[in-house]
Amino acid sequence: MIFVTAGTQLPFDRLIKTIDNIAAEFPSTCFVVQALHSNYKAKNINVLDFISPSDFAKYIDDAQLIISHAGMGTIISALVKKKPIIVMPRLAKFKEHRNEHQLGTTKQMDMLGYVDVAYDEYELIYKFRQMWPNRVVPRSSIGQVASESIISSLNDFIKY
Repeated sequence: MIFVTAGTQLPFDRLIKTIDNIAAEFPSTCFVVQALHSNYKAKNINVLDFISPSDFAKYIDDAQLIISHAGMGTIISALVKKKPIIVMPRLAKFKEHRNEHQLGTTKQMDMLGYVDVAYDEYELIYKFRQMWPNRVVPRSSIGQVASESIISSLNDFIKY
């Protein structure tokens, strides 16, 4: 199962339309797609407006691949659960967000090698075809708590 999440703030129709096109190419693959208030009318996938936190966690657990906007909650959840994730940032120039912070997040995660990144629809299709179904492996993972060195650095910073 592939879990796709577009977040809950603004429509992300570029992502949903691209996933709908991918689903047409892979009809035997199950896609669970969360996208609040999508204006795009999907033909090949069912889109859920809202998913409860417990269902969200279950979809993360069950997913073989996660495709997401550049929301840190989803990225961290995928990394903690050692799930492969492709991230496509929302862009302000398309009125998908208020600013370009998701682009900055994506570039940093890409540079650090934590996630697979699709900077546009064509790259998402390319990456999906590369990975599905045979080469779906996480690029990286993280623990559930910060390292001692990070905690120590933060404590030192707070003291001053």
